[in-house]
Amino acid sequence: MNNEVSGKELDQEAQRLGQGGDFAPEKTEESYKIRMSRRKEIQQKRVAERSKEKGLIIVFTGQGKGKTTAALGLALRTLGHGANVAIIQFIKGGWEPGEAKALRSFGKALSWHALGEGFTWETQDRVRDKALVEKAWDKSLTYLKSNQNKLVILDEINVAIKLGYLSIDQVLNGLLMRPALTHVVLTGRGASKELIERADLVTEMTLIHHPFKEQGVKAQPGIEF
Repeated sequence: MNNEVSGKELDQEAQRLGQGGDFAPEKTEESYKIRMSRRKEIQQKRVAERSKEKGLIIVFTGQGKGKTTAALGLALRTLGHGANVAIIQFIKGGWEPGEAKALRSFGKALSWHALGEGFTWETQDRVRDKALVEKAWDKSLTYLKSNQNKLVILDEINVAIKLGYLSIDQVLNGLLMRPALTHVVLTGRGASKELIERADLVTEMTLIHHPFKEQGVKAQPGIEF
């Protein structure tokens, strides 16, 4: 309890001291350095207190762009540390994205499975869509149960749940099967309340402007795929 209270106090002190910069209130460089020195000291204590290590459940959701891109950024970071990554795409798969081409250079360290056939209005076949999702989930379980991958990305799985092709209970039970230090990322719009409550890290992408909707700009290589 004392550590928890101490951690909160350190967080509050860090927030009070702020980040500095040109808008800091100090009139002299000496007084500014004093405050930033104190800020560094507090930050070091905050970092030292956070000593726990665990596999995280990470959710990227929301109406804005960047959910898969954020997940693939974590994949690149993990591969850069020499660990294995598995990516299973549930809805996408009708085309090969640029990321898949670029990440091939990591060889066997990356397992990439694009098991969907596109959006519902493209496939127009609920029975086949559901069968492909179930196949993707079965493949996901093989990676979730394995201790060979530091990171498992379930891309667009939130959409598959939202469409009724997978139950949230299936997914939550599957997450329990992973090794203690394996991270799992789940992407897609409309993440369920149950998943958000279970997750360790949740980021919601907020849509402000979109060139496709507002300007009639088509999907472009390097931006959308």
